[in-house]
Parts: sequence; C-alpha cells; structure tokens
Amino acid sequence: MKIKYFSHTDTALVEFSDRAVAEIKEINKNIHIDLDRSGNLIATTVEHARRKANLPFLSYEELEEAPAKSTRRTAKGRR
Repeated sequence: MKIKYFSHTDTALVEFSDRAVAEIKEINKNIHIDLDRSGNLIATTVEHARRKANLPFLSYEELEEAPAKSTRRTAKGRR
C-alpha cells in the first residue's frame, strides 16, 4: 500500500494495488475509488484531504486475528 499526498492540490491518493484501473466511481464530490476489471479496489482519491481526511495526521496499525475465546476482563465482571 502506498499513500501519496499532493500539497498543491490538497489531494490524497491511497494505492492498494498496481493492477490496471478499469473503472472510477465517484463516492461523493471529494472521494473517488478506482476498481479493476473484477471490481476489486485499486485506489482511493480524497480531494480536500486536509479537511476531509484529517491530514497530515496518519497512523497505521496492523491487527492480529482475535483469539477464539476472549479472556478480557470487564469492570462489571470477569470472564
């Protein structure tokens, strides 16, 4: 995945794949998605990114699969 920010146009581009784009869909006037021939997501474009996507604040977190049984404790009781 690549994230590019174009400051001169305040546009963010998040690329998920380098496959060829077959279709661009407008989600709203500021957000567009690029799809391949099979309808898989290739990229997302966000116009006015500083305001719409809270740039330049960016974080990345990779989450592991949750365990089958939870051993988390809550304030009301224990599992």
